[in-house]
Amino acid sequence: MNDIIRLYTRPELRSPNLVAAWPGICNVSLLAASYLEKKINFEKLGEIEASYFFDPIGVVVKNNVVESPQFPQNKFYYWKNDSGGSDIILFIGEDQPPAKGYELANCILNLAQDFQVKRIYTLAAALTRIHPTEQPEVWGAVNNQQLIDVLREHDLLRRGNLQIAGLNGLLLGVAKEKGIEGICLLGEVPAYASRVQNPMAALAVIKVLTTMLGIKIDLAELAKMAVEASERMKQVAAQAMEEYIDYFTEPIWESGDEEEEEED
Repeated sequence: MNDIIRLYTRPELRSPNLVAAWPGICNVSLLAASYLEKKINFEKLGEIEASYFFDPIGVVVKNNVVESPQFPQNKFYYWKNDSGGSDIILFIGEDQPPAKGYELANCILNLAQDFQVKRIYTLAAALTRIHPTEQPEVWGAVNNQQLIDVLREHDLLRRGNLQIAGLNGLLLGVAKEKGIEGICLLGEVPAYASRVQNPMAALAVIKVLTTMLGIKIDLAELAKMAVEASERMKQVAAQAMEEYIDYFTEPIWESGDEEEEEED
């Protein structure tokens, strides 16, 4: 692990929880995790040697001079909870590797075990038929049957099966292999807008996450983003409906003209 993870410091942490996030559907995971990192005074803990998992994403040229190859950043942060609760380790990955996802998950969880993390949290999106005017609900998935009561306590139980794509889901499976508790929080997003950034779902997820972690943060900025995004999605949905109606509906007067021409 010393060759792959470079630690800047080794703090003494109290029963830490690990929150891990990667890009995913509607960017729910990164939106929520990045907002958490922004609103809490996290310290830098370390980073993963990205060249082991990623190919270079390109090079930057400054004043005609090519710089070194660039890789997606994969960084760890930590926060000490002065109120007496559990500390937090936060991992944010800028991208998911095209291969070696299982190895990356093991790498992250090796660090979690080294710091005696008691539970991991990942964040994701759940594609549903939710309307833009509705408030997203949060679904929960756990890697241990004993955690079902935690989902019930926070009203996160939903019927049916689902698949959590990528490392936001895979990390829970690998954690199960290692005997580490894991919970994934999934915010509802419209299935027809799976490629649109969704602050509403991120807000719903982070509300549940902070409650589970026993912390409070200012959500006003994200709430404003959610309202603005909701209005934009309403406009997009209305425009799409108008185009659908225009395409499949023939005006009555045009239909009448054709009938008159036939009668003549």
